[in-house]
Amino acid sequence: MAIEFIEFGKKGNSKEIKQILSHIFQRNNDLSKDNKRGTAVCIWGTHGLGKTQIVRDYALEQKWKFSYIAPAQFEEMGDLHGMPNVIDPDEKISGDEYTVYSPPDWVPREEGPGILLLDDINRADDRILRGCMQLLQNFELTSWKLPPKWQIVATANPEGGDYSVTPMDGAMLTRMLHTTLKFDAKIWAEWAYSADVDERGISFVLTYPELVNSERTTPRSLTQFFEQIASIEDLKGNLQLVEALALSSLDEVTVSSFIAFVNDELTQLIDPEEILDAKDFKSISKKIKDISVDDSGAKRVDRLSTMCSRLYLKLTSKDYNPEKNHSENLVQFLLLDTIPNDLLMSLYMDLQKHGGDEIKEMTRDKKLASKLLSTL
Repeated sequence: MAIEFIEFGKKGNSKEIKQILSHIFQRNNDLSKDNKRGTAVCIWGTHGLGKTQIVRDYALEQKWKFSYIAPAQFEEMGDLHGMPNVIDPDEKISGDEYTVYSPPDWVPREEGPGILLLDDINRADDRILRGCMQLLQNFELTSWKLPPKWQIVATANPEGGDYSVTPMDGAMLTRMLHTTLKFDAKIWAEWAYSADVDERGISFVLTYPELVNSERTTPRSLTQFFEQIASIEDLKGNLQLVEALALSSLDEVTVSSFIAFVNDELTQLIDPEEILDAKDFKSISKKIKDISVDDSGAKRVDRLSTMCSRLYLKLTSKDYNPEKNHSENLVQFLLLDTIPNDLLMSLYMDLQKHGGDEIKEMTRDKKLASKLLSTL
């Protein structure tokens, strides 16, 4: 029976979450010009999805300042407010003393734009959580306030299930705008490709995306595992070690699937470079036809889908540089009868939507246009 998590807001992938953040941040900045306060954001999601990484990446991409705290590490209100200091203007006068606070060192002091991240906010003690309410409401505490153009983002694990979290009441929830991060294999693969994650691992996730939803198998734990096997060139020849490394971070179902993935030689799927750089496309066509069926003759659409996804990632990568024969080879790939029409159309539409002008030019072909029209 599936666990009913309590989550809030629009459910979306990492790209959609960043679009939501962009709009909210822009609106907050517009409001601040009229001396109105903005609104904090809370990103919900199960563990290991990359909620923290999304916020870090956003700040990095925008070249914004970034400050990080984990409220669960706070043991007393002084960790949030800072330490009090008694000021005595005149030692000869009794009763003129007053108290000021020295803000903690993580408190931003320079004008933004910037993001203050309250990571795993609902894992904090209830007293600390209540102490954050004024910060979320007004972007300040009695002891300090955020400089102009700073945004507040919190991350949280869903209530329900086995998560050790502090429930938020309505007074807390209504101080923030909410959204929930969900895993998307293609979006993750796009990130993994740019982050130089082992391409065999990327192929595995694209082939078995349904496995990335358990307590131990998460995008984070998979990335850790792929980092460990990156230096092992021959996975099949080192299967015992590979299995031990997999079991150290993944659940048993995922481990058995990865071992089958290696034994089935799916790690040897044709690389995008091999397709685009082919001098004789007939040999590539034969290879694709061979791997499109298994030993029993059953169609392996999963293999073809993974190849199409990896080709898309290559062509839309920031590091991709078109070469002389790439256009012809890409068109020949798209014309293959081996590729099911739904995969063909999906790849073509993704390239038109996310590819640059050069990619769109590469796919302009009369035979390809005719084939695409026949699939409608």
